[in-house]
Amino acid sequence: MTDIAIKQMPSFKKAYKKLHSNEKAKVNDAIHAIIQHPRLGQEKKGDLAGVFVYKFKIHHQEFLLAYEWDPKERLLLALGVHENFYCNLKKPG
Repeated sequence: MTDIAIKQMPSFKKAYKKLHSNEKAKVNDAIHAIIQHPRLGQEKKGDLAGVFVYKFKIHHQEFLLAYEWDPKERLLLALGVHENFYCNLKKPG
């Protein structure tokens, strides 16, 4: 298997940095899952076409990980709970 590049957008980095180490481990598991199976997340439509969102739980709370992918790269866009997630994710313009 070829190496997959992982790139992080500032909004993802900011959310990740605020997490506790055990929560970061869960996010890391989610990232490994989308590296192995990039279509694991649900593909969005409309303004967010090309964006996939993978849902997983941390402490019984659902978290969303938004990403874009191609065969060589995963671009981590955002991480958070559902509240305002999609509003914050929408592309400017």
